[in-house]
Amino acid sequence: MTGSPEAGACHAGASHVDHAERTIRARIMSGAYPPGVRLRERELSEALGFSRIPVREALTRLTGEGLVVISPRRGASVRNLSLRDVAELFDLRLSLEVFAARRAAEACAGGRGGERLRELMEAAEDATRRGDVHEIPAANTALHAEIVAVTGNRLLQDALQPSLGLVQWLFTLTGGLDPSVQCAEHQDICAAIHAGKPDLADALSYAHIERGRGPSLATLAEVLPAE
Repeated sequence: MTGSPEAGACHAGASHVDHAERTIRARIMSGAYPPGVRLRERELSEALGFSRIPVREALTRLTGEGLVVISPRRGASVRNLSLRDVAELFDLRLSLEVFAARRAAEACAGGRGGERLRELMEAAEDATRRGDVHEIPAANTALHAEIVAVTGNRLLQDALQPSLGLVQWLFTLTGGLDPSVQCAEHQDICAAIHAGKPDLADALSYAHIERGRGPSLATLAEVLPAE
């Protein structure tokens, strides 16, 4: 039995939105769409080869990730990223991700979750071994997001969601930092979570984020405005 035409149309629409979202995100990350540039629906739809509706939905999704801003007068544009934004992002991560690492370890100690985290750690390890500069930031972002997901705390996930795009952007912009060091630190954090050791997971997560602050800000000082 074949699917209905309506179902096929819905699937095609969803795939167009996904494609538009991936493409626009990748172009923001690569600098092809630099901070502040306007993202006009008509031009994007022509470039991607389908209607403006999936483009509009993709831009809405990217707004939810913090990569795109939409204003009544200018429409959609790439977020203007500054060193202050990056510093504030590190502060936010210290609040949310350190707490999440502790709660994730407690969840694993209680026999809840963790398998998906193993899979994502393996994917990040593979990307790091291959030196895939495009995949490493995405894999590491997914890993950080999954640690929050392991907690089972939906409000915590909702709090992190608006900054995930910025986290991946940060990882992309600081791709010159040694990815093997990041990977080793991620392995230690995940091992503490899987072992059900909240204090250790908390400490390792804090050290991991705080250790990356100085080098990241120093690297980005050359390319981002202060405010």
